[in-house]
Amino acid sequence: MRIMIKGASFCLLFFLSSFVIGLDAVQANPNYRDALAKSLFFFQGQRSGRLPKTQQITWRSNSGLSDGLLAHVDLTGGYYDAGDNVKFNFPMAFTTTMLSWGALEYGKKMGPQIQEARAAIRWATDYFLKCATVTPGKLYVGVGDPNVDHKCWERPEDMDTVRSVYSVSPSNPGSDVAGETAAALAAASMVFRKVDPKYSRLLLKTAKNVMQFAMQYRGAYSDSLGSAVCPFYCSYSGYKDELLWGAAWLLRATNDVSYFNFLKSLGADDGTDIFSWDNKYAGARVLLSRRALLNNDKNFDSFKQQAEDFMCRILPNSPYTSTQYTQGGLMYKLPESNLQYVTSITFLLTTYSKYMSATKHTFNCGSLLVTSSSLRNLAKKQASN
Repeated sequence: MRIMIKGASFCLLFFLSSFVIGLDAVQANPNYRDALAKSLFFFQGQRSGRLPKTQQITWRSNSGLSDGLLAHVDLTGGYYDAGDNVKFNFPMAFTTTMLSWGALEYGKKMGPQIQEARAAIRWATDYFLKCATVTPGKLYVGVGDPNVDHKCWERPEDMDTVRSVYSVSPSNPGSDVAGETAAALAAASMVFRKVDPKYSRLLLKTAKNVMQFAMQYRGAYSDSLGSAVCPFYCSYSGYKDELLWGAAWLLRATNDVSYFNFLKSLGADDGTDIFSWDNKYAGARVLLSRRALLNNDKNFDSFKQQAEDFMCRILPNSPYTSTQYTQGGLMYKLPESNLQYVTSITFLLTTYSKYMSATKHTFNCGSLLVTSSSLRNLAKKQASN
């Protein structure tokens, strides 16, 4: 039986929006702790490669053990996308970044599930390390021919479709997928900083190298790889948002001022009312606004203002809202896989609410006063829907 979900990353983000808003209420309705556990459990069903003895989903077994063979490298591991047997690194890396962000912001409330979250993150980052280091000058960004795979209904243990290998390089750049991979590695390096310092250092070193590649060789991976990623995971928003996102995570992980200087030079001022595997502007701004709010660093006020502009476009009673809602109160962004946008935006609502609450910060959308409770209540409504 295939899991028919458009992009594993979208389904898995549900746990982010569920655990951040009330894990302390274990018996609450809805039960966020139970939702978190089950959402993390889903990762095990998506694993590719040689499965560990700790694997709990026993109807899954080893698969994709020859991944990378066509390029004479080892690219085993990582996650399959949705109910398919393709490994699309672009959305997989976004999932990993968000998992790491969730663990960094809310890990103390996750109880024993933090171990499962780390395991889910590491399954991806072990794979990304291979993709970024096995061949100097190349970043591998996917395995499996999607055009063939999507026509073939078979479980990964039995797949007999070609395991094509895709990469970006200086002559065929992919700043978007490289920037997202760097973000995933940098964010994960902080998750493992105390529990596995050696692994954390390796992740951060690799993140810096991949980010340098993304910045130096500009271009969209959609242009380089064509039908290998389009129309499945084209970079519709371009690559500037991933450069912003990757640099924001490297800045948080390193405090290296060169990343701040790069951020300022990007001129990434596009307004948005979306946050997804493709468009990272809003996420980067919320992440960067953390310094403005928690550290009172005026250098980051512009990012705070952009984050609040995003919130004003989301709040239903804001005079600047550009977000539709169903009669039941659920956000409606796009007709295909709408919940992916609901869950990712909800994560930003709860996280910015957390920053606001810590500093007793409020802001205005025109005449509407927005408090941390305003964002939190909207987030709770999305989770209950």
